[in-house]
Order: sequence, then structure tokens, then C-alpha cells
Amino acid sequence: MKILGVIPSRYASTRFPGKSLADIAGKSMVQRVVEQVQKCKLITDVVVATDDQRIYDHIYGFGGKAIITSTKHQSGTDRCFEALQKQETSYEYVINIQGDEPFIQPAQIDLLASLLDGETQLATLIKPIDQSEQVFDPNVVKVVKDKHDEAIYFSRNPIPFQRNEPQNNWLKNHTYYKHVGIYAYRTDILEQVTKLPVSSLEKAESLEQLRWVENGYQIKTAITHQESIGIDTPEDLKKALEHIK
Repeated sequence: MKILGVIPSRYASTRFPGKSLADIAGKSMVQRVVEQVQKCKLITDVVVATDDQRIYDHIYGFGGKAIITSTKHQSGTDRCFEALQKQETSYEYVINIQGDEPFIQPAQIDLLASLLDGETQLATLIKPIDQSEQVFDPNVVKVVKDKHDEAIYFSRNPIPFQRNEPQNNWLKNHTYYKHVGIYAYRTDILEQVTKLPVSSLEKAESLEQLRWVENGYQIKTAITHQESIGIDTPEDLKKALEHIK
């Protein structure tokens, strides 16, 4: 099974321009992501997909592999598909690894890759929520799955709603999962989903994966217990530096 790991990396981040090149204890953020993915046992190749020459040059400067992709992509999924199209090797699956998670664990990526058997269309990771406030935080995306570990729905609201129960009991009565933003796509499915129009559910929740759900695609889930640290702002970077210390 050949799996391509793609790290989408834009320069023009709204809240933190140039964050891919931000220094984290002597290494750029994107270099740290690349090095974590390179440690994976189940990833065949890894490439950074960027729309910026500075990032492209930086990647090759430390020995990584990068390709220039369009500046017009609306999502990392679209950028992953272009990256796939530009490869000389054929792959069965693509894994989209966030370029702003420098401490992602190789074991998490390999866990996702272990779901890819040729039948799986799409896959992602979920993590049990252990803090009640996260259940009600709209910035924490919740996932509802069925007994076959297929995702039923993703929402910024707590689902299921526990009628007649005080909110401080919700986490005691039910296991809520938060979404970990790493995706795997079977390559034929990746091509299909990039051609889908924006869906009504996607618009409502501002969650791209709901486009796939609404169109009937199956998203397999695997449970991770490892926390990830995303960096969206300069303040997040300060916390990341503390993490290294």
C-alpha cells in the first residue's frame, strides 16, 4: 500500500502570516512537521504542498521535498489533490497532515494509515473529550460515530443533546469525541470530493468534511488518546515554545 503524506503549507495565514516559517527552538514549524511525518512507518513519501516560493525554497534547504501549488485553493483537500496529480509515482491513499501541528506524533499518523485497506474511502482521527467546557466550545469540533466507527456527523455544537440533564452531567453520561484534523483519502475518492460543490451543511457549520457526509461518503474513524497542539496565532507559538522547554 503506497501512501503519500501531504503537508499543505500557505504563507498568507490570516491570523499569523508566514507561520510555516516561524522559528520553534531552532527549526521552522514546517520543518518540524516534515520530520515528524518522516518518522512514520506506514507513509511511503512526504511532500509539502505550498503556494509560496519562500516556503518551497526553505523545504529544499533542509532536504525536504516540496511542490508549488495554486494560490486559488479553498482548502487543504484541494491542495492535496493537486500535489497528488504532480507526483510521478502512483499512490493508493493520500494523508493530509496539518502544517501547523509541529508536535504531531508519528504514531497518530500511522494509526490513521492502519485503517487504509483499499476499501476505506476516507478516514480521520477522533479523541475522547475529558473536559466539560470543550463539549460546549464551538471551536472544538465534535464527532458522532456509529457502532462501525463510521462518522455520522461533525458539529460545533454538543451532539447528542441530553434532554432533562444538567450540562455538568453530560460528560458523565456519554462519551463525546473531538475531531483531530488529519484526513486520509483513497485517491479516487479524493478526486471526487474536490469536484463537489459546497454543501448546505458545510456552510452552516463551516466544516468541509460535512460536504462529504452530505454526499454519502463514508468516513472511518480511529480513536487517539494523544493530544495535538495546533498553532494559529503568535500566542499559540509562545505556548509551543513552553512545550519544548
